Amino acid sequence: MELNRRTVIAGAAAAGLAATTLGSQAQAASGGKPVKELFGTLADGTKVYRWSLENGGTRLKVLSYGGIVQSLEIPDRHGRYANVSLGYDNLAAYVAGTTYFGATIGRYGNRIAKGRFTLDGRTYQLSVNDGVNSLHGGAQGFNTKVWDVEPFTAGTDVGLHLHCTSPDGDMGYPGTLRTKVTFTLNRHGDWRIDYEATTDRPTVVNLTNHTYYNLAGEGSGGIYDHELWLAAGRFTPTDAGLIPTGELARVAGTPFDFTRPKPIGRDIRTGHPQLVTAKGYDHNFVLDKGVTAGPQHVATLRDPGSGRTLRILTDQPGVQFYSGNFLDGTLVGPSGRTYRQGDGLALETQHFPDSPNEPSFPSTVLRPGRTYRTTTIHAFSA
Repeated sequence: MELNRRTVIAGAAAAGLAATTLGSQAQAASGGKPVKELFGTLADGTKVYRWSLENGGTRLKVLSYGGIVQSLEIPDRHGRYANVSLGYDNLAAYVAGTTYFGATIGRYGNRIAKGRFTLDGRTYQLSVNDGVNSLHGGAQGFNTKVWDVEPFTAGTDVGLHLHCTSPDGDMGYPGTLRTKVTFTLNRHGDWRIDYEATTDRPTVVNLTNHTYYNLAGEGSGGIYDHELWLAAGRFTPTDAGLIPTGELARVAGTPFDFTRPKPIGRDIRTGHPQLVTAKGYDHNFVLDKGVTAGPQHVATLRDPGSGRTLRILTDQPGVQFYSGNFLDGTLVGPSGRTYRQGDGLALETQHFPDSPNEPSFPSTVLRPGRTYRTTTIHAFSA
């Protein structure tokens, strides 16, 4: 879905707001060739690059390390730009970090209980990095890989193809997985992510993106006044380790009901046992539409102060809503300000957590000869 943002962009031009430059290079608001610069060097000497894209008034910066969204700038109702994604201004912080700011997540987004699953009668032990569980692909998931990046322009679109090959046995997963993730900005400023993967042995796959949003601007404070709508009449309650119990609980009459837009902070401190366990929202919401052939509108996030609005469309059956519960004031963003609890939120489109171990959940199994494909669109307006 594409949202027309000519009014916002025209307002920005009238206010004399120029496109941000990368070094001495600038891109037109209508799109241009992606721009590459050195962002840092890993301990083994591997160079990490930052790619800058601009189209339709949206400015996106992506790192080859982790396929990370390092910055995402969009205008407010007055045409004033702000970076609405949490992150860092240096490579060392990303390497040391455990928050997954902006990262491409794989092989398996979210948690797998005890880091173990059985497929075709064989049990696989995965890397355990979240207590006794495996989280976001293990200790060296896709968020730690250096991706091969290929820029492209296609008509009025501009984007990046990111490639990563995960060998058989990587973090305990079976099969060599060849992954391609495509980031596209269209002329309306919508950010589209297309995921593809193939394997040479049966395996499980659940790819997603872990951008933390604050539509008022990163470093501006909390997101509890943001209004959220989710097309989800059920959610998956969790145990103390944040592993789904297998229940598909109704949201009606609970703090988990976002079927009508409401401020995130309205019910977050109600004392509901699930909120106490997770220290806020950190739950998979079961989308009413289920798995679909193409992306459908499933979530809307709006900041009343700036007017910035994010609409999410996906073909996936679930979305993990995480309200930044474990941000503790020790991390410093590009603005030079610290991140505290509730200063950002993630909306990760996905299959359900621990689905390899829960037969009632949609399957994440990928077999040779098949291609894993999924699409999520982030449409911005103000």
